[in-house]
Amino acid sequence: MSSAAVVGDRVDSSAPLAERAAYVAQVASLHAEAVDRDARFPAEAVEAMRQVGLLGASVSREFGGEGLGLVELASVASILGTACSSTGMIFAMHHSQVFSITRHVAGSTTLPALVGRIAVEQLLVASATTEIGVGGDVRSSTCFVDRDGDQVVLAKNAPVISYGDDADLILVTARRTADSAPDDQVVLVADSASTTLEATGGWDTLGMRGTASRGYRLTARVPADRIVPDSYDMVLAESMGPACHVLWAAVWCGMARAAVATSRRFVQAAARRSIGTMPAGATPLVGLIAELDRFESLVTQSAARYDAMADDRQALHAIGYVIATNNLKVTASTLVAEVMSRALGITGISGFRNDGPYSVARLFRDAQGAAVMVSNDRINAHTAQLILVQKGS
Repeated sequence: MSSAAVVGDRVDSSAPLAERAAYVAQVASLHAEAVDRDARFPAEAVEAMRQVGLLGASVSREFGGEGLGLVELASVASILGTACSSTGMIFAMHHSQVFSITRHVAGSTTLPALVGRIAVEQLLVASATTEIGVGGDVRSSTCFVDRDGDQVVLAKNAPVISYGDDADLILVTARRTADSAPDDQVVLVADSASTTLEATGGWDTLGMRGTASRGYRLTARVPADRIVPDSYDMVLAESMGPACHVLWAAVWCGMARAAVATSRRFVQAAARRSIGTMPAGATPLVGLIAELDRFESLVTQSAARYDAMADDRQALHAIGYVIATNNLKVTASTLVAEVMSRALGITGISGFRNDGPYSVARLFRDAQGAAVMVSNDRINAHTAQLILVQKGS
């Protein structure tokens, strides 16, 4: 690490991206156990992201950010996921929402300035895309935007808003008007000062406990020009959907990397205890490492594919690409659970323990959330509908 990049024991925002990511990962790792145990927001790690400028990294350069694409963001998300699953997932969710604003502000008179604030002030962005009463379908809303002069009012009963209490901005989906169809949706950017969150439940879960994904009744009154000019279906297809699936997969890949590293250390320690004898876990470890390589390639290729076509709206809306991003989420969420099971098989009782140097218990629990974080069954059903109307091979 270059001395010019260090401020005391902290890394400056001018440091290379890898150094900044490593610094935040170090902070996240120090608090990961407490974050999981207490199901609390990883405040220290998120503050470290602010210190090194990572929260504004995906904002385009014209608005004061670094303009990072999904390849670079996925690299950071994976590093953070290795250290603390919840910290990595908050980074991933935040940047998928930033993409959803910064790429869709054309025609707005005030949102570009707000995007600039995300970069300069390092604002944390959350989302409220799910809603009670629609069965988990993010493409449908019962709540609606109610216009009141130059302002709009919105009330939404959301079963999940991750890190809602700690977010500076929340992207909220709703029907365009009271008379609009359920799938005629817009995205509204609400700030914490003009939003009320009434918690409707806690967050005592098996894993991903630090994301603090409680349910809330949300009410907001904001200027009417806080509505993103592009419709939600455009935002979802061009930005939110691909970014979510790629960055979530990157976090899960980082978690898998942590489990493989623990398995490797366990097998190596066993080999040192019995020189000349092949440890029982050595052969399964070979297959596990190969699985991790496949996982990493999947994430890298998916991120690169998006970056290469990010400005091609027609390509992003193509049925084949939507199917590919859907499959990425399902495949990655299945892979991370499989890696954890195999890592547990290698480490045995040592991995099963919550304490000790070879525990994979927290990672195993966190991995179980991947398949239910936007249900794989729902995604597969959507993919099946797309396949039915897809033309060609």
